[in-house]
Order: sequence, then C-alpha cells, then structure tokens
Amino acid sequence: MAEMNTIMAWTFHEEVPVPEDVQHLLVEGEYAETAYKTIRDVAVITNKRLIIADRQGITGKKTEIYTIPFKSIVMYSTENAGRLDFNAELELWTRAGHFKLNLNKKVDIRKLDKLIAKYIL
Repeated sequence: MAEMNTIMAWTFHEEVPVPEDVQHLLVEGEYAETAYKTIRDVAVITNKRLIIADRQGITGKKTEIYTIPFKSIVMYSTENAGRLDFNAELELWTRAGHFKLNLNKKVDIRKLDKLIAKYIL
C-alpha cells in the first residue's frame, strides 16, 4: 500500500475508450464517463470517483487499484501546459491525502477540469 504522507502522482497520456473490464468495479448507479491511458494501465473517471489501476512487478500481474471518491475531494487545482511545458497538471486535495495528475498535451485539461467540477460542486 502506498504511503499517504507523500504525494501520489500519475501521468495521463491520452484519452482512450473505457475498458469493458471496469464494469465489474462499478456500483449501482455508477457509470464510466471517460478513461485515460497511464504508463501501464488505464484510469477511469466515473460519475462517482476516479479509479486508477497500478500494475506492479515485472510481469504486471499484481495490480493495486486506487479509488478517489469525488465526495472526498476538498480542493483541486489545474495548471495548463505552457509553451515550454510538456504536461498540464491537476492536483487533488482529499481527506486521504494529496494527489497529482500530470497530463500529456494530448489530454484536454479543461474537459477534465469540467468533469471533476461537475461532480464535486
């Protein structure tokens, strides 16, 4: 399990179709909005939470799944990529800790910003 006293960080590379196998993780009334490719996995944003799978080890068979419920987010910030920056950033402050998402230029930061605001405000 990850240490919560450090900032957890992931990189979203591009928007991708929502994988079919995420359906078994969803609860009644929950639906997937969008998904983003990470280094070895896919992060899924639903109407209730952000789900990030973290494959571990050489074979990648061990997977840790992080869930950040929107109701736990107390503040967030976004920073768009500048001319010399390659990544935009989205930071989430939650009751559980501080999370940082680095967003490749292929990711629409404003779309993600709007989606998070839709569910936490």
